[in-house]
Amino acid sequence: MRTITTVALALLLCAASARSQTGNPPAPTPSPTPAAATATPKPVPTWLDRRVRAEVEGFNGNVYLYAKNLDTGAEYSHGGDEPVRTASTIKVAVMVEAFARVAEGRAKWSDELVLGKPVRYGGSGVLNELTDGLRLPLRDAVTLMMMLSDNTATNMVLEHLTTDAVNERMQSLGLTQTRIMRKVGGGGESREGKLESNKRFGLGRTTPREMAALLERMERGEVVSPAVSKEMLDLLKREQGTNGIWRGQWRVPKATKSGALDALRSNVGIIYHPQRGRIVLAVTCDDMPAPEWTPDNPAHLLMSRLSELIIDGLGK
Repeated sequence: MRTITTVALALLLCAASARSQTGNPPAPTPSPTPAAATATPKPVPTWLDRRVRAEVEGFNGNVYLYAKNLDTGAEYSHGGDEPVRTASTIKVAVMVEAFARVAEGRAKWSDELVLGKPVRYGGSGVLNELTDGLRLPLRDAVTLMMMLSDNTATNMVLEHLTTDAVNERMQSLGLTQTRIMRKVGGGGESREGKLESNKRFGLGRTTPREMAALLERMERGEVVSPAVSKEMLDLLKREQGTNGIWRGQWRVPKATKSGALDALRSNVGIIYHPQRGRIVLAVTCDDMPAPEWTPDNPAHLLMSRLSELIIDGLGK
């Protein structure tokens, strides 16, 4: 058994960051604060729906989107209440359960998780390349899960927390559609995951509106506590490889989580635009006919264009 040192983990994260194609630059961003009260949400311009539909019609797949300006209340939906596959965006829910469990005193960030065959899974991340027996604190596993979308780290966290506990937490927050079905790659099925009707969702299910609502509640300081909400948003601000929503807005602070499968790309995030306001956006592009694992995947490019339209249409 080996214990990873602070220095080794720092080197690991630096190396992974250097390999990622893009990333959010460190930038000071506001702490979670309530939005200014507005009697009536700002009207959404009629051109926004027309422009979004034109973009979607040119895409070979299905697109589901929900967005809201947290300062003005203006919102827009294109299939935003449709249940969708989450891919790795469900890791936001896993993160919430970890932070909540620690805040409640039912877990500690120093709890040791052990790397071994039952939790290994390839794809994104670095832990699958390391040696069995590696011991990692819960806090570091959650950091790898969110910054690098590390699948093995996610399974280590889920083994510690359980998938059912994640779902119970989402239910307690009033999110009835956001559910994790199993560990990444299989095993650890939740009660929801055992239902035949949920098999088609794979790792997780949500709706764009619910995923955006979860981030909105964090921004308002309503998930666990204001301090914990801020910690979670700070972690989301450090995601590596942000190739989808707001990919051209690299100078503007944002908190994001992305997900990917052969036929799917998904993104959820908040942008802190200095002129247009705080805008939360969740978008899923699914049913693409062929895999393309490049930064310029058609769904990434579409999500980038849609996110710019959302800024123009919902911005202050």
